[in-house]
Amino acid sequence: MLTLPDIIRKKRDGEELSDGEIKEFLNMAVDGRAEDCQIGAMLMAIYLKGLTKKETISLTTSMIESGDMMQWEKDWTLVDKHSTGGVGDKVSLPLAPALAACGCKVPMVSGRGLEITGGTLDKLESIPGFKVNLTHGELKATLQQAGCFIAGPTARLAPADKELYKRRDVTATVDSNPLVIGSIISKKVAEGTKFLVMDIKVGNAAFYKKIETAKLLGENMIEVADGLGVKCRVVLSKMDTPIGKAVGNGLEVAEAIDCLKGNGPSDLNDLVTTLGGLLLESCGKSKSFQEGKNMILQVLKNGEALNRFEKMLVCQGVSQSDAKELCHGNTKSILPAADNVEILRTKCDGYIIAISAMGVGRVSWSLGAGHQKADQAVDFAVGVRLLCTEGDKVSSGQPWCEVHHRGKQLDTALRQQLEESIVIKNSPLTDKQNSPILQII
Repeated sequence: MLTLPDIIRKKRDGEELSDGEIKEFLNMAVDGRAEDCQIGAMLMAIYLKGLTKKETISLTTSMIESGDMMQWEKDWTLVDKHSTGGVGDKVSLPLAPALAACGCKVPMVSGRGLEITGGTLDKLESIPGFKVNLTHGELKATLQQAGCFIAGPTARLAPADKELYKRRDVTATVDSNPLVIGSIISKKVAEGTKFLVMDIKVGNAAFYKKIETAKLLGENMIEVADGLGVKCRVVLSKMDTPIGKAVGNGLEVAEAIDCLKGNGPSDLNDLVTTLGGLLLESCGKSKSFQEGKNMILQVLKNGEALNRFEKMLVCQGVSQSDAKELCHGNTKSILPAADNVEILRTKCDGYIIAISAMGVGRVSWSLGAGHQKADQAVDFAVGVRLLCTEGDKVSSGQPWCEVHHRGKQLDTALRQQLEESIVIKNSPLTDKQNSPILQII
């Protein structure tokens, strides 16, 4: 067996690693024999040289085998969704309980934010008392009572992925196809999921800028998942403009609850019903994709999805009174609030041609809503809430966004960055695509 420097050198030079070499690298990362710099070096070597299909399957399998497999009831229909991450992407929050309301079990193991994209766990932790770290017994009880959980990986769930994941952000290796596939599929197989839908973001604020590269990832994802017993569908969706109107942890939770009440923004609703519809068709809960979409829409409108979400909150540590107030009362009385809310106004008449997700995401991240260092705490209260959307006709001086921040005054550089994020022209958009869905694989 080669030493770890030899394994790193081999991949650095573009050679194919054996199953044993990949397994040894991951074992050393998990048990502490590999130094941080060595793990980072291997991640960069994989990023630059890539992995073959054989290596990717080996990486994924070794990640799974580095820990334990979650065991559930045999008659449960286990489904899940994963996204490559986007600005304002709070889709998991309404989707998981909606799927549970349609008769599925959703063991959703989620992660923290990567770069400017918000993490699902960070959003949920803005709710007082919400626990993302649960024992297997607590996870099973939550599935039994609520039909879904959204939690972090247990200590023994693909621990090799955990060691790589927490370093990918700070080593600029997030958007490596083999690492993305290995990370996602290993956790999904280990959590027991049998049906998966992947939401791969495409655009200026996504890790994948072009539809061709996103499609290749999707096809590779389906191939690896199928080889490990998971039926996978893939949606390619736009990430040039923020999803919905809220960007920031607590702000996004409030918007997700609006969606659970049937009042969510149209693009968020479209993503939730599309992803949910594909899963319901795949697992046999609906006879067609369109019927599945209608089922998701119905449980959002009739309150069944919201009730599942409320049950999940209580199961995951939120007090019954807070969960009830959050879901049926005054959301603002439960979620954290920033010190100051500053309104930005348009500077001319016209039509909004673009609102840059990258610009808005960077400002929210700079305010403290995202991780700037590994394991850094986030500020649950800060962020940006849009008051207008692409295509809207606006007048000069009209409010177009709220900035929720700390301190007395918004930083001048951040203000300028936001002002540069909105593009207003005299003529309206002529080719605007209302749906965020680009393609279904």
